Amino acid sequence: QVQPVESGGGLVQAGGSLRLSCAASERTFNWYPVAWFRQAPGKEREFVAALSVSDTTYYAHFVRGRFTISRDKAKNTVYLQMNSLNPEDTAVYYCASKRSPGPVQTDQYDDWGQGTQVTVSS
Repeated sequence: QVQPVESGGGLVQAGGSLRLSCAASERTFNWYPVAWFRQAPGKEREFVAALSVSDTTYYAHFVRGRFTISRDKAKNTVYLQMNSLNPEDTAVYYCASKRSPGPVQTDQYDDWGQGTQVTVSS
C-alpha cells in the first residue's frame, strides 16, 4: 500500500515501554525521509523523530534519549522504540514518509498513516 500503516500502540503505565511499527509497500519508503509525529487532544501535531536519506537520526528535544527511530529495509518497516514513557507522551502517533529527498524536520510529508493511539497512565 502507498499509505503507511502504524501498529504497536496501546496502554502502558508510566515508566513503561512500547515499540511502534510503520510499514508501507511504496518503493521509495526505504530510501527517502521517514518521520514520526504525534498529536495529543487539544494540541497541535508535533514532530517526534525522523530518518534522513543518509539514515541520520533527528529527535525532538522532549525525547531526551528515551526514543529511538530505526528501520529494517528488508521488511519495509520503520520503528519507534519508546522507553521511560510518561503521561505527557499520551497522543496519537503518526508515521509519515516522503517520495523524494528533502528536509526532515518539517510537516511537509507526502504520505501519512492513520495513526496509532498511545496512552500512558499515571
